[in-house]
Amino acid sequence: MLAIGITAIVLVAINGIFFSAMHLRESVTEAVDGSLPVQQACDSLRRDLACAMSPTTNGVFSGDFKVGGVTSLGLNQPVDIELYTTTGALHANEPWGEVQRVTYELRLPTDRSTPGKDLIRSVTRNLLATIPPQPDDQWLMGGVESIEYSCYDGTQWRDNWDTTGSDTNLPTAVRVRIQLAGNNGGPGNGQPLEIVVPIDSQSRTNTAGAPVTGS
Repeated sequence: MLAIGITAIVLVAINGIFFSAMHLRESVTEAVDGSLPVQQACDSLRRDLACAMSPTTNGVFSGDFKVGGVTSLGLNQPVDIELYTTTGALHANEPWGEVQRVTYELRLPTDRSTPGKDLIRSVTRNLLATIPPQPDDQWLMGGVESIEYSCYDGTQWRDNWDTTGSDTNLPTAVRVRIQLAGNNGGPGNGQPLEIVVPIDSQSRTNTAGAPVTGS
């Protein structure tokens, strides 16, 4: 009887440890799965911004860099940021170069029961089309309450930038802050995710004797 009692106690202890381990595994898996879209979105933003092209007056494969109050050329609707970047993947079956137009914006999710908005990356590869083609929309992550872009001009951070106006070159750096949504649909309690991407690009001209200006 004593042996049976000890065995029962040991089995109960093993059973508790086993289910605790299973619960911990599920929690870790859920946390990892939830962090993957966030990491991929941040990596995408870093890559596009780091490879941003300077605007030129005579280049077909380069365009303007715009942040704040942007109406995208390809989408004909407001977006948060639009830029030309050299992150296009080269494939034998796709006759496009590495330069592409990219926009980022927040959209309401298809499933309205989920909190926050979806971060969408829209890409236009065919920049020589006579009629602007429909961009390729790429879902990056959901559950975003807000996203803020700030451009550094060398002395201060600004919430807008437009190379079609007085901003003739790229900002020195771009800061992105992503506030995740809480479960109740409002802002989350955590601090916003923040990435700062330095932009090292020069705007050149083929005019003889013209100075070279840096970003």
